[in-house]
Amino acid sequence: MAINLEVNGASYSVEVDPQTPLLWVIREQVGLTGTKFSCGIAQCGACTVHLDGVPLRSCRVPVVAAEGKSVTTIEGLSREGDHPVQVAWKEFDVPQCGYCQSGMIMASLALLEKNPNPTDAEIDTEITNICRCSTYHRVRQAIHRAAELMQTREA
Repeated sequence: MAINLEVNGASYSVEVDPQTPLLWVIREQVGLTGTKFSCGIAQCGACTVHLDGVPLRSCRVPVVAAEGKSVTTIEGLSREGDHPVQVAWKEFDVPQCGYCQSGMIMASLALLEKNPNPTDAEIDTEITNICRCSTYHRVRQAIHRAAELMQTREA
């Protein structure tokens, strides 16, 4: 079955089973490999993307649920890697192994779009992605810095 998708502003028509997880279509048919597979049960967050601006774990979402909606992956934030969240991530040297980071960045961006100045407690509540390297302290610092950068960019 042909499924029509919009990923990072580009249109794609893919021939897949409509129940195929969105993650696999993004990676295998669209060719964007920044979104990672890890747990496969929507618990870790490595596969986080935005669907019409809402963060979701793409390993458990059937591709048909994305038809007619806008999908944003880590590659869609910035061609140059200069989105404020990405800049803050680099500034605080957040990644260690880096595997979870694209999902962590996407979840953090969703938080900042909803709450432009979160407290540490709000970050801890909202960012449920798992980092095996335990860089959570640096994640919090980077989120605060990204909030500053985003507010400066909007001013």
